[in-house]
Amino acid sequence: MPPPPEPRPPSYPSRGGSGMLASLSHAWNGLIHTVIHQRNMRVHLVSALLVGLVGSGIYLGLAEKVTLIFCVLLIFFAEILNSALEHLVDLATRHFDEKARLTKDAAAAGVLVLALGTVVIFSAILVHNWETVISSGPQIARQVALGVPLAACVTGLVMPQPRSPWWDRLAFVTGGVLIGVLAMYSVSSVFTAMNAGLLVVAGAAARQRRLESRK
Repeated sequence: MPPPPEPRPPSYPSRGGSGMLASLSHAWNGLIHTVIHQRNMRVHLVSALLVGLVGSGIYLGLAEKVTLIFCVLLIFFAEILNSALEHLVDLATRHFDEKARLTKDAAAAGVLVLALGTVVIFSAILVHNWETVISSGPQIARQVALGVPLAACVTGLVMPQPRSPWWDRLAFVTGGVLIGVLAMYSVSSVFTAMNAGLLVVAGAAARQRRLESRK
């Protein structure tokens, strides 16, 4: 008798394209999905906005700016990777497994270590530039006056509670106006651009959450 045919590997639905634009679209969708479904990612996003407000309001050296931006990106990367690992573990394990739990805990611990390290680095930079901080009273007051409502807009956009689409649009437009005002006084266009990008991510997450709630 002829040997039985080998089982065919399971087929998965196409992701809809394989070019560069399609790859960027998939990556963007992964980022937005993480913001929507991972609470810690939402906390990291708002924290990154606060870092951007400090960086755009106080004069820092190039090395310090690069360090802060790299820390923010590294935490984002770690949280996205942690989310992907959680999905992979859930897919491979249909029931409770102690090793699966330990895998998730270890991945979350990696993100925690990076977050704590970023707090230490951020504090060290502020202490190192304490004289600049002390002499920047008016700039700090302006950043607080404009940054607090901006952070509130971004926080509102990424919160999972259901709300009117008009509220999200108002929060997004208000955040854009605040960033525009902050840009006129910014000492770092890089941090200003970073904050604008974070607002766009928050707005996209709010929009995608509404679309998912309609399904």
